[in-house]
Amino acid sequence: MTGLVLKLGPNERVLINGAVIENGDRRTRLAVKTPNAHILRLRDAIPADQANTPVRRVCYIAQLVLSGDAEPMLARRQLLMGIEQLSQVLTDPDSRALLTEATSAVLTQQFYSALKTLRTLLPREERLLAAHEA
Repeated sequence: MTGLVLKLGPNERVLINGAVIENGDRRTRLAVKTPNAHILRLRDAIPADQANTPVRRVCYIAQLVLSGDAEPMLARRQLLMGIEQLSQVLTDPDSRALLTEATSAVLTQQFYSALKTLRTLLPREERLLAAHEA
């Protein structure tokens, strides 16, 4: 099977080329055969008003590409700059490895992989921000 395979849980929603599709009561597996389709799992989506931290803002840019609301080549530059800025702050080896992985995904235009990798940094960012506020 080639293309993207989406595994959806019961009642899970996904945005495909601007249309919100909701799964039924059972788990489903869909094969998307159309290359360059704009696909975003809504459970992964960050609302615009919640893109208020550095990691969330970079995730939001990747999300805009996946939803079809941003030109991939323009977003690519913004993503790479955002990842570079994050690497100035998140200097531990695990974060560095994730940022390197996200950079590679962006460079190969694998924006879903980039988003998925960047989202793993959200708990770390939350801990750092909470420690800074305390």
